[in-house]
Amino acid sequence: MSPAPTGRRQPAPSADPHTPTVHEAEAKQETGWVGGWSTGAQANSTALLRWLVWALIALGPLLGTLAYLSVPTTSPAPAPKNTPSTPAASGGQGAAGFASLFLAAYLSAGRGDEPELAAYYPPAGNLQLDGVSGRRRGEQLTVVRLRQIDTSVWSVTVAARVTGATPSATPSMQPGASSSPATTTGALRYFQVPVATAPGGGGATAYTALALPAEVAAPERATTPELVYGAMHPALPTDPRTQAVTSFLTAYLTKAGAELDRYLAPGTRLTAPSPAPYAGIAVDQFAAEGESGGELVVSVPGDGTTLRLLVTLRATGRDGVRLPLTYALTLKARADRWEIASLDGAPALTPPPPAPVASGTPGPATTPTS
Repeated sequence: MSPAPTGRRQPAPSADPHTPTVHEAEAKQETGWVGGWSTGAQANSTALLRWLVWALIALGPLLGTLAYLSVPTTSPAPAPKNTPSTPAASGGQGAAGFASLFLAAYLSAGRGDEPELAAYYPPAGNLQLDGVSGRRRGEQLTVVRLRQIDTSVWSVTVAARVTGATPSATPSMQPGASSSPATTTGALRYFQVPVATAPGGGGATAYTALALPAEVAAPERATTPELVYGAMHPALPTDPRTQAVTSFLTAYLTKAGAELDRYLAPGTRLTAPSPAPYAGIAVDQFAAEGESGGELVVSVPGDGTTLRLLVTLRATGRDGVRLPLTYALTLKARADRWEIASLDGAPALTPPPPAPVASGTPGPATTPTS
């Protein structure tokens, strides 16, 4: 007796052994497979990617810092130096030298030397000079005055001993100009030269003349300031100060410093001219600090006393010619004799008087007398 049909159709067996059966498909659905991926594996991958992104975000500043530090260190380009619009005050020294060179060329210039002057003063190229080139010359050129007229302009006064000047050889700087009056050969003359400065290449200073030299009068001589010394008086052989300075100057000028130290105060160091320039000396006069002159001095004060002297002498050269010289010295007493404490660079000036007390300022208190 055959079994009764249940109404449920049994699936036909698949001919392909690799084709999953209905039960296998249902099993896959139950285990979470979607499109060949397990839903569990997909969730794990998503979580992994999420953590990776967060890790990159967290490591971002650290990675940036490492990248910055890994860049090779390079020295920053030096800031461009601003070229000063005006030269420093030290440009006056260069202006003085430039003016001296210009004046030397100017004094010896003649026909055909216009381009040489144009190197210092460009408009000079259009001049027409008279006279023979080199007939007169400027010798012993010395800057005697230097004034800063403007930020970049200097007025330089140069003294020159002009030789070879005659009325016929005096150049005229302009066409048709008449000859200047006769000049004394070898006369000392003074010329004022205006010089402009400007920044040059490589940090140097450039110079140019603003005009031709102008002949001017000699600079005014200053009034001799008052010195601390008294009147000059003869250097007596019995005076200990005469003995001290004579011994010192003899060793200093005639012995090239031999035995010089024996005349110097402790701590004083001096170097004598070498070779010795003179064969002998004679101290004629001296003036002592705070002394009116005429006092007879035969003793030496206590140790440590200092005294400034202005000494005049005659030094006899190897040719027998005597030359007057003046020395400012400071003496110091020690062991009943004078020693040389210093060879001063210049005579000492009398200090200026104290400033007057302003009105209303209380003066020193005085005790009334009964």
